[in-house]
Amino acid sequence: MGSGYDKAVHPPSRRNLLQATALLASPLQSATERHPTYCLNTATLQGYKLPIAQLIDITARAGFTAIEPWLNQLTDVSTPEIRKRIQDAGLKVESAIAFPQWIVDDDAKRSAALEQMKREMDIVAQIGGTRIAAPPAGANNAPAIPLERIGERYRAVLEIGDRVGVTPELEFWGGSRNLRSLPEAVHAAMLADHAKACVLADVFHLYKGGSPLHSIGMLSAQTLQVIHINDYPATPPRESIGDRDRVFPGDGVAPLRQILGDLYRINPNVVLSLELFNPNYWTGDPLETARRGLAKMKALR
Repeated sequence: MGSGYDKAVHPPSRRNLLQATALLASPLQSATERHPTYCLNTATLQGYKLPIAQLIDITARAGFTAIEPWLNQLTDVSTPEIRKRIQDAGLKVESAIAFPQWIVDDDAKRSAALEQMKREMDIVAQIGGTRIAAPPAGANNAPAIPLERIGERYRAVLEIGDRVGVTPELEFWGGSRNLRSLPEAVHAAMLADHAKACVLADVFHLYKGGSPLHSIGMLSAQTLQVIHINDYPATPPRESIGDRDRVFPGDGVAPLRQILGDLYRINPNVVLSLELFNPNYWTGDPLETARRGLAKMKALR
């Protein structure tokens, strides 16, 4: 694979331009065609410390139609059994969360991370999933990595995904030194020069990283297939707000209707995955917590 820097120096080929265009906006869809998928990211219930089988049951009983598990919840379980349980519950695995350090400058760590990514993609495929997060793990506090190099490394992950049948979604973290915003992630995804390149967004990280919100409307359904839905309060301020401060959609100050309106115009079938880390929600009945989250999401339509 050639250097990512070559792509920045030489004029783009027609093929490159066509693939880059796929990341940008497609024709607008009418509001009547909205069919979002409501998904539960299992971190939302992580404080209850429930096994994956019970999380699957709660997700379905709460009324979600999809689940986004964390890979650390799938260790020491039978993947055929989990796949059957997910199917019997009428759910889809729209995405999965993992943290291999595929982006780092250390060659040995990056090589090990690619092997880890392949193993975890295999697990996702075995339970019926087709997407997995590829965040800037290991580089969130590291010196800046050029976007051309990130694009090259993301392409390596995409090529593993081609062989396994699972698409890695380039995830940005608002508090990271690398890939902190939506524009950075989209730029790096374009530089990967791969037909399946896409970005995993998050309402909290859009705010934390200072992403221009109207840039969502410039994208396409290919680019943004899944978004983590949550909200954030007016305080603490952006500089110090953290994951634990996330609140249910509609309970904070995020411009969620604007965000969702732009999303529906570019992708009326977008996957809306509820992801919260608020310990205040880890009391009482976990099923009621999940039901409350779904009701809050649907109220924003």
